[in-house]
Amino acid sequence: MWILYLEQYKNPLVFILAIGAIVSAMTGHMVDAIAIAVIILINTGISFWQERKAQKGMEALKEMAAPQAEVLRDSAWMMIPAKELVPGDIIKINTGDILPADVRILEAHQLAVDEAALTGESEPVTKSVDTIIEKDVALGDQKNMAFMTTMVTTGTGLGAVTATGMQTEVGHIAEMMNQTPPTKSPMQVRMDNLAHLLLIVGLGIVALVCGVGFYHGMPLLDILNTGISLSVAAIPEGLPTVVMIVLTMGSTRMAQNNALAKQLSAIESLGSVTVICSDKTGTLTQNQMQVVKAYDTTNHFWNVTGKGFEPKGEFVADGHENRLEYASSLKQGLLVSALCSDAKVVEQEGKLVVQGSPTEGAIVVAAAKAGFVKDNLLSDGGYQIIKKFPFDSTRKMASAIVKTPNGDHFLAVKGAPDVLLTKASSFQTSSTIADMTSSQFDNAKDGFESAIERFATQALRTIAVGFKPLSANQLDLESNDLEQDFCLTSLFGIIDPPRPEVKDAIEQCYRAGVRTVMITGDHAATAEAIAKDIGIIRRPEHKVVTGTQLDHMDDRQLRSICPSVAVFARVTPEHKLRIVQAQQENQEVASMTGDGVNDAPALKRADIGVAMGITGTSVAKDSGDMILLDDNFSTIVKAVRQGRQIFDNLRKFMRQALTANVAEVSVILFAFLAMGPETILPLTPLMILWVNLVSDGLPALALGMEPEEDDLMERKPRKRNEPFFSDGLGLRIVTRGLALGALSYLSFAMALNNGYSAEYAQTVAFLVLIFAQLWHLFDSRTFTTLYRKNPFTNKYLLGAIVLSGSLSLSVVYTSLGQFVFGTEALALNHLGYIVMASGALIFLLSAVKELTKTKLL
Repeated sequence: MWILYLEQYKNPLVFILAIGAIVSAMTGHMVDAIAIAVIILINTGISFWQERKAQKGMEALKEMAAPQAEVLRDSAWMMIPAKELVPGDIIKINTGDILPADVRILEAHQLAVDEAALTGESEPVTKSVDTIIEKDVALGDQKNMAFMTTMVTTGTGLGAVTATGMQTEVGHIAEMMNQTPPTKSPMQVRMDNLAHLLLIVGLGIVALVCGVGFYHGMPLLDILNTGISLSVAAIPEGLPTVVMIVLTMGSTRMAQNNALAKQLSAIESLGSVTVICSDKTGTLTQNQMQVVKAYDTTNHFWNVTGKGFEPKGEFVADGHENRLEYASSLKQGLLVSALCSDAKVVEQEGKLVVQGSPTEGAIVVAAAKAGFVKDNLLSDGGYQIIKKFPFDSTRKMASAIVKTPNGDHFLAVKGAPDVLLTKASSFQTSSTIADMTSSQFDNAKDGFESAIERFATQALRTIAVGFKPLSANQLDLESNDLEQDFCLTSLFGIIDPPRPEVKDAIEQCYRAGVRTVMITGDHAATAEAIAKDIGIIRRPEHKVVTGTQLDHMDDRQLRSICPSVAVFARVTPEHKLRIVQAQQENQEVASMTGDGVNDAPALKRADIGVAMGITGTSVAKDSGDMILLDDNFSTIVKAVRQGRQIFDNLRKFMRQALTANVAEVSVILFAFLAMGPETILPLTPLMILWVNLVSDGLPALALGMEPEEDDLMERKPRKRNEPFFSDGLGLRIVTRGLALGALSYLSFAMALNNGYSAEYAQTVAFLVLIFAQLWHLFDSRTFTTLYRKNPFTNKYLLGAIVLSGSLSLSVVYTSLGQFVFGTEALALNHLGYIVMASGALIFLLSAVKELTKTKLL
């Protein structure tokens, strides 16, 4: 925690404040020095508290890795710590295991491994012992290998350890992360630039005053006092604190919207994003395989509604008027699907999950939507499973012998459509069977083949189902004898569907000028279909590029194609890192989302790395700048909106705060230049601190609560190097500051010329500056003018103005305030003139701006 706390002192603005405190202490201005030191402690404390809170959230989200492995040692199987594995060890692989090393598969029995965290593949990969002849095979296509940190979903096997630790694919990614330098966020760059600018301006002003003072022969102590006053005036002491408070409030609002910011700078930076590089599985999609299309052998297509593994939804006719209750072939197919599947949908920690193959789970859920639930069919429906023939990669099908309630038997079959089609001898059409001797057979076959092609063009994973009546003497036959000459009933199209809210979120990004690019380890056809459906691919020129194609491109070629590529498919961690770097070299502000180990290097490199909080690995969460607690892409869009609003409000605050600083500096400069060696300072250092922290700081903080501008998500994103002072804001700060400073100095000079004491005149200048700034707040609330903004829409600002004005008057009209600040009570008519004159100046300047549309005011 101490390291985290000390990190907060790296802020350049804190350095500047520390210099001011040291100079004040060395010259005997202890009140100023203590006040600045307190500001530093408040600023660093707020920042530390926020980042520590995010760190605690991170610790709660982390996952545990597999600590042990069952290994063959000295001709016996034993459990050992995974860290003791060495290449050449033989390990057992069982369902539910998290693999402790990279292994070559030696035995595989219905073995499937979920590699989504490593490759982005949405479906578990079936493993085999077959040799792969091809070279340069993508990680997701290495079917005879299994990799560290991936999870076994089904089956068992044996594996020979080929790599451990840093030599594994995960270790390779860890090495990439070590070599990937963290990227400063746009917010950090802007704050650094602002700090350098303020330091240069402050030193320049002090140097100017010292030069003029020496020219006039002023005493060194007077020059130092003036220099200290100017340095205090030039530095916005409340700036770091207010920035941190505004960012903290933004962080709290984001957390309420399920976005946890690990670093405060990431909050504003999201508003600068120009391109969101998003993973597909689990971010854009639900990471839940689902039957979305169906076809029955009466040549009818169906759309299947519902979400995820929830057994709620309907079979909606697509291009016909049939209804499910009359679709006998589809109902028969759903019955077969329920009886022939071993996957189960169970509730874990309040949500539904599939135990077994996700593809089988999708079919089980689809059958349940039509009322066919395996447990109910077996317990109450009178069905019995006599024998099972599990799926394997050689047969590409699974089957089960089923006894019906009336005592008959049939073989329930499901599997790859092309395989089942070659072994089928009939099709169920309505209530009849069209066999090879029927005139309907060819039409049914053509329709089935057409449906397979149609589902393939939609990048759907397809499963065909059928059945075969069995006689008593067939019940003892093996699968090779039984699995032929069956009747096909239906075809199901399965996909990991997009999240329902993603399409609208991407449309909001498009209107806001933010491109969304899909980067996935999944197949190109699947990625392209999803991208078209949700609006990432919008025009014919939007390209889909694969990892293999990327391997044949140099960095210059990659940079040139990035603006037109909507989807990068079948990519590796190296590809993801290259893509993010290419976007940044194109001056894009890139956000990268991901959940897997393979996403970690790109998350770290991106301007804003966004990790998934539910499905994300601990490595991904450690690498990101922000964590989505609901794994929802639309949350990123909400965060972008929040980031833009925060940046707007920071610019409004910067305008108000720096206008006050310019006014304070110019008051002293005007007096110094006009009065020469006999200069009486219009403001004391303590008065300037009060203006910066109380009369300006409190209301300016309320600007952080300003409602968003109407065009917030219609603007184009800010450029990477766009400063806070773009679009004429710097000019407005200088001109308004000079105008306010001139009014304050003229009021000071008039009071002196009319015979009032220096303390009375300083009090006049002090209150003019305060009330001019309070009036100026109404204009700082908008990028137009105060005439276009309802003054009552920010109740926090109104309250802060009243509080600030009251506190400032107490400095003038109480004995304690007069003692500490050296003020004198003003006549009430003078106070009235001050309030009206300072307000009139602001309304006049805003009117000129409204009429002329000038950016100078």
